[in-house]
Amino acid sequence: MTTDIQTALPALAAGRVAVITGGASGIGLATAKRLAGLGMKIVLADRAGAALDDAATSLGGTAADVLAVACDVSKPEDLVNLADQAYAGFGEVSFLMNNAGIGNNPGKPWENLDAWKALVDINFWGVVHGVQAFGERMLAQQTPAIIVNTGSKQGITTPPGNLAYNVSKSALKTYTEGLSHALRNEPDARISAHLLIPGFTYTGITEGATSKPAGAWTGEQVADFMLESLARGDFYILCPDNDTPRATDERRMAWSIGDIIENRPALSRWHPDYADAFAKFVSS
Repeated sequence: MTTDIQTALPALAAGRVAVITGGASGIGLATAKRLAGLGMKIVLADRAGAALDDAATSLGGTAADVLAVACDVSKPEDLVNLADQAYAGFGEVSFLMNNAGIGNNPGKPWENLDAWKALVDINFWGVVHGVQAFGERMLAQQTPAIIVNTGSKQGITTPPGNLAYNVSKSALKTYTEGLSHALRNEPDARISAHLLIPGFTYTGITEGATSKPAGAWTGEQVADFMLESLARGDFYILCPDNDTPRATDERRMAWSIGDIIENRPALSRWHPDYADAFAKFVSS
């Protein structure tokens, strides 16, 4: 039966095809389950191993409905192979979710160059590789299609703690904004791009948590919110969580851009001289 979301989004119609990287756990797997429940065919991509195999099995269906492909998104040839397998198996792709990501903290700006590169290669270049491998083929279909890139609030407010992660997600935000602009100006294009911005979410990269913290959303909550936002046509899919309502996120983001406008020190939200001013701004 067609849902309200499928009526609004023909790209998610039953029988159409979703490709999800980072699909073996967390938000990726939760999204795959939701889309499989809508009757879509699913291509799950993740590192080779039992987690990927188990995730594919958890979706149910048969080989005619679910395809698991081992993929390292930092390698462009792996994304080309993923696209080749998706098109060979199902003939089209209507939903691409570039979701694979890592949070391994390489440390200070002058430390661990190889670890910095490894994180950015997955979190940023992995998305670029995905768009490069699938974009032209999806455009050529001339059918409704969607690309979702998984970003982070840390790519907008850039809190101290994991600079490399912030850098990767900041770059991804800019890239996805430009991708959206390019797609809407492509003649006869029927593809839209969207930036998923999860809040505090319990996933495979949640640091220091062996069970879901009370303040965190589940991957399923993020997936549901994303689908509802896509049905509204939102580009910025800004998710709340159990600790932080949207209004608080908006004030934090406004303060961040205010650093430039007001010529404050970088990251003044965490500068002791601005602590009182920030607290007053957020509560006002």
